[in-house]
Amino acid sequence: MAKAVEITDSNFEEIINSDQPVLVDFWAEWCGPCKMIGPVVEELAGDFEGKAVIGKVDVDANPEVSAKFGIRSIPTLLVFKNGEIVDKQIGAVPKNVLSDKITAQMN
Repeated sequence: MAKAVEITDSNFEEIINSDQPVLVDFWAEWCGPCKMIGPVVEELAGDFEGKAVIGKVDVDANPEVSAKFGIRSIPTLLVFKNGEIVDKQIGAVPKNVLSDKITAQMN
């Protein structure tokens, strides 16, 4: 089963410039809602294997990327297409909401 890609300050640009849609989960170990949505993000990595890139950024370990996108509350999930933000979700939401956001970028 595919796992979400660990995204860091150093590999971020390379990953979001994929030719597939990219969902990035900004999270932290101490964040309750992040722990709720974490398993959902991992499931999406399996569901969209080969069709989209699903990744996670630990905001404590990667402050540059978090600052660049002005991440103030977590979890924040950004959807990128061709390196540009095309959708955004703040807070924990049901899996189908995130799934729909990714699917919308797959055309």
